[in-house]
Amino acid sequence: MKVGIVGASGYTGAELLRLLVRHPEVELQVLTAERHAGRSVEEVFPSFRGLRLPDLEPLDIDRVASKADLFFTALPHGTSMNVVKGLIERGKRVIDLSADFRLRDVALYERWYTAHSCPELLSDAVYGLPELHRSRIRGARLVANPGCYPTGVLLALLPLAEKGLLGDQVVVDAKSGVSGAGRSPSQGTHFCEVAEAIRAYNVGRHRHTPEMEQELKGLCGREVTVLFTPHLVPMNRGILSTVYAFLKRPIAEEELYDLYSERFKEEPFVRICPLGDFPSTSAVRGTNFCDIGLMVKGTTAVVISAIDNLTKGASGQAVQVMNIMAGFPETVGLEGLALFP
Repeated sequence: MKVGIVGASGYTGAELLRLLVRHPEVELQVLTAERHAGRSVEEVFPSFRGLRLPDLEPLDIDRVASKADLFFTALPHGTSMNVVKGLIERGKRVIDLSADFRLRDVALYERWYTAHSCPELLSDAVYGLPELHRSRIRGARLVANPGCYPTGVLLALLPLAEKGLLGDQVVVDAKSGVSGAGRSPSQGTHFCEVAEAIRAYNVGRHRHTPEMEQELKGLCGREVTVLFTPHLVPMNRGILSTVYAFLKRPIAEEELYDLYSERFKEEPFVRICPLGDFPSTSAVRGTNFCDIGLMVKGTTAVVISAIDNLTKGASGQAVQVMNIMAGFPETVGLEGLALFP
């Protein structure tokens, strides 16, 4: 399949490249990057030295669309939507890694992000969490790749929500590596600002919150409030989410473990830790896995998930989605294990 990446010079673009260059069913035909147009990929990312990849080029929709059948758009929120519309109008299938098509309610999107210039596409967009929407992803022309925090949180809550055990509120304490802030430099992500420190940010007002609440409402058939506190920690990549789920009834740990094991037994990228063990970001670094650990006390379940924010939280999940859309084996190109230590 001929594939293009629009916005190939950021962290998610680089991660897409890392995964797609070894995908046996993919031909990378076009890579765009405005700031680096005309340069080779290895000039921007020396780790790709020696590979035969297209040079980076500026974005011209007509020229780019003629070169590939499916596109990944790895552009900033608010910038992506018009590019996606142009590609869709030219008959292309698109996996969008921005937030521009994740929220189905245009007013909700505009409250948390910016004005939406093509709301007519929102009803066509499929929320791209394979473990939840696999059947709809298969035939989609536009898939909205989930955010990194919502991926870890929703996978942690999915069995409870589906079984009607989830109460009206969940509390999420999540910690992310610095790559989640993107590649563009900012004071808050300078080495001296991040090293030897941990800090909370956007407490109770992070824009991934409505994404989590939207999907939980769809699962539960009612509003579920998410009290979400993200933290920045001094590591490059990874997200550890500790989710406190207030349940409708008490549940034994063994029952909880059986529930999660049964729900995810056919999912290739979700691994349930044995009771008493809990996940670490080091065990999923550079992989498409989500590891989940469980503990319960009375009517409060503590569910801890670990993902790599650039892989299962972004580009790896996008490749998983592409595999589903194209009819490839879902794990192809994603079989790698974590680098450790």
